[in-house]
Amino acid sequence: MNEPNLMSVAFPTLDEAQISQLASCTDAAPKLFRDGQKLFAAGQRNPNFFVLKSGEVEIVDYSGDERKTVTVHTAGQFTGDISHLTGLPAVVSGIARGDCEVYEITGDALRNALNRCPDISDIILQAFIARRQLLRDSPNFTGLRVIGSRYSPDTFRVRDFLSKNRILFTWVDVETDPDVDRLLKQFGVTESDTPVVACGSMLLLRNPSNRQLADAIGIRQPLEDRLYDLVVVGAGPAGLAAAVYGASEGLSTAVLEHTAPGGQAGSSMRIENYLGFPTGLTGSELAGRAILQANKFGAHLSVPTPVSQLSFANGYTIVHLDGGETVTAKCLLIATGADYRRLGVEGSNRFEGTGVYYAATVAEGQLCSGSEVVVVGSGNSAGQAAVFLAGHARHVRILIRGDDLYKNMSSYLARRIEQTANIELVRDATIRKMNGNGHLDSVDIVNSKTGEERTVETQWVFSFIGADPRTGWLPPEIERDEKGFVRTGADLARSPHWTSARQPFLLETSRPGVFAAGDVRSGSVKRVASAVGEGAMAVQFVHECLKSM
Repeated sequence: MNEPNLMSVAFPTLDEAQISQLASCTDAAPKLFRDGQKLFAAGQRNPNFFVLKSGEVEIVDYSGDERKTVTVHTAGQFTGDISHLTGLPAVVSGIARGDCEVYEITGDALRNALNRCPDISDIILQAFIARRQLLRDSPNFTGLRVIGSRYSPDTFRVRDFLSKNRILFTWVDVETDPDVDRLLKQFGVTESDTPVVACGSMLLLRNPSNRQLADAIGIRQPLEDRLYDLVVVGAGPAGLAAAVYGASEGLSTAVLEHTAPGGQAGSSMRIENYLGFPTGLTGSELAGRAILQANKFGAHLSVPTPVSQLSFANGYTIVHLDGGETVTAKCLLIATGADYRRLGVEGSNRFEGTGVYYAATVAEGQLCSGSEVVVVGSGNSAGQAAVFLAGHARHVRILIRGDDLYKNMSSYLARRIEQTANIELVRDATIRKMNGNGHLDSVDIVNSKTGEERTVETQWVFSFIGADPRTGWLPPEIERDEKGFVRTGADLARSPHWTSARQPFLLETSRPGVFAAGDVRSGSVKRVASAVGEGAMAVQFVHECLKSM
């Protein structure tokens, strides 16, 4: 989509019939705001949605060093972006410019209208997505400021958390940014206090944990004290698909995610073999749209919400959260996916977050611009990372243990690697040792056939060498295979933990009412499309299970 089209999608004008239909669906009556009155403010949770009947509303960004006008809405236009559906705080403020008359609509009423009025829903949702993209791409929008060193693991953690949760922010690198001294003085901190997070002229936090950061910026939503029809643990493609189908089919649905939605797929900078997207899309785009869908239908997504254990009582599943909270469910879907296996070579632990990385996103691409980069792995994740990083780095070496790139990688991706001038394929190669003082400086590479060793200077190693399932929180009642993946299906009828007279459903675990989908499931196909399919399929089995409760 080119810029003029994006602008027209982002700021459409509703006609009188559409405004009347929206007002009727939401029981909204006209309301007058006087010149200078705020309709909503940046940082406000669950701001109302406004449709202008007359007058103008200025959208203002206060996040930088000076007040900036983002746009001015006129009669027939409406305020808001994806925050209205995701529960995130507003990132801009809306101020009446002159007297204006508006229809004021609550978030719940808007969500109901979007489901009842599909034509208007398409216009509003497309505008919400386009507006967030315009802000993300704008060099004039600051958002949060993260001030810290590129060589600090905590700076990387904070940036990674914000990026994966699609929070708009600007990184101020203490090594290279010319404004860093002024900003440190402005916020009354020193370099030793970094990383620090600030918004506008206000310092928010010094080196916050992910939970502290989520609470401070308002992205963590408290869970309702209720019995849910379906609780999904994990918000990768399988979990998000289950949330969309479960909520859209009337199930009270909650999704608990440890760090950020998207799973491993969310870190992919280019998915080209997902059905219906011939030009490809990023994992972040896929996750962002799925989150919007799930919220549109009323699913409750809670991030970051680490799950510590699982228990069972009175026929229900009890999910225990870090901090002592519990969530009770009639049915549970385990969709926690898998983590990339740690590199595990001499010195690697010292450099995680300061030279060793397990994802290749825009955040990492900015870090290694113009540098020498090493990618370890021979699967699709490694291939996608190498191609993406080649657009930022001066030179990319991809190390594979064997001699055949096509063995574990999709052919289209292997061919692209071979055709990319600044990617060098190093066969029969592994890293033996990592070297550096405070941050990575070089790696020692050994050829497994000849025993030849060489040292490669690099500050950036990206590892994609297989994955381990996130199942350490599960009790013995949930059977796993020898590699720790969750077993499902009819064979579990013979399990000592199976307590029902019926046969287990295809995606059901050894405990009735508990299902598994996606990469965490034993025997699953490790592809985004199959994970989405399993998440959707699991909801059908949940319906069948609920009938017998």
